[in-house]
Amino acid sequence: MEPAIQALMDARTIAVVGLDSRTNREAYRIAVYLRDAGYRVIPVHRGRFPADEVLGEKAYENLRDIAGHVDLVDVFVRSEETGPVIEDAIAIAAGAIWLQQDISNDAGLERARAAGLAAIQDACTMVEHRHALRA
Repeated sequence: MEPAIQALMDARTIAVVGLDSRTNREAYRIAVYLRDAGYRVIPVHRGRFPADEVLGEKAYENLRDIAGHVDLVDVFVRSEETGPVIEDAIAIAAGAIWLQQDISNDAGLERARAAGLAAIQDACTMVEHRHALRA
């Protein structure tokens, strides 16, 4: 199994970067799926729609503010905005970094892998989770 998919299946805590309280967004829909699948979902959002809490969890402006270990960082920001998120994931020693569908950063994922993180891009956590459950 791909290391990032294995990291997803083994994870307990997932920080979702780009998750805010807008229920019509893909990040929200997938975060609800992950929460319902048994993961603790921590919202991380530093944009125009800040929230103190999303899905019953305290929201953070960045990964470095989260107390405790993050098993996987699920990223819903534009490709060109992923560099600082990847650096933060490395800094907090997250287990994995996951760039959602249509999001990529080859150089950033190379740095993440060199730092020991499992890494994947242009893939959906919900789709891959469902596939792994069927396998």
